[in-house]
Amino acid sequence: KNIDASLPVGSIFGIYKKQPGSTVDTSTFLQDGRALVAAGYCLFSATTVLVLTMGSGVDGFTLDPDSGRFLHTLRDIRVPRKGSIYSFNEANYRDFGEPVQRYLSAVKEGSSSTGMKATARYIGALVADFHNILINGGIYGYPATRTNPQGKLRLLYECAPMSMIMEQAGGAGSTGTGRVLDVRPNEIHERTPVFLGSIENVFELDQFFQYYGDESESVNGSDEV
Repeated sequence: KNIDASLPVGSIFGIYKKQPGSTVDTSTFLQDGRALVAAGYCLFSATTVLVLTMGSGVDGFTLDPDSGRFLHTLRDIRVPRKGSIYSFNEANYRDFGEPVQRYLSAVKEGSSSTGMKATARYIGALVADFHNILINGGIYGYPATRTNPQGKLRLLYECAPMSMIMEQAGGAGSTGTGRVLDVRPNEIHERTPVFLGSIENVFELDQFFQYYGDESESVNGSDEV
């Protein structure tokens, strides 16, 4: 739908390290995000931007259509420690768990611990929403819902690579009950709730899970990830 409406879209990738002496099969890819050696995405919008990390910071490259080359335009990207933007699909608000509902209410009421007036921005494309948070600060969230208790985004090739990028930029990636990069998938297309953004915003969201969450909202039915 984004393409039909000429809205931003993107592609995400992650590169995992093959374990020495192992053969390549499905189990090769069932590693937690700490095994990522590189991650990145391409954002196709008013410009084409490639954002990349190889484990030592995050850099951005913009496509020059005249030369057909990517120019190094964003050096050592650092997400602000806190931001005013929150990016959630609030059409699902009634289906979110109590921790997320209470968090969003606090953000909109101005009682957030960040002390910043909230601004809602939601494009509906993970890469576009993520890039906005990476540059300007805030929090992106795709929580669990009643119909999708494990969330909708894929751990292995969406959430983990984006979490690596955000952490390398000084931010955080959480499931609400733990660090995204610590979660080991049991299947290729496994899903997980995810919250990505400025470290203070994500920490505050985690606090709401600590105070108002329960075991049913933990990843894989456990409080440990």
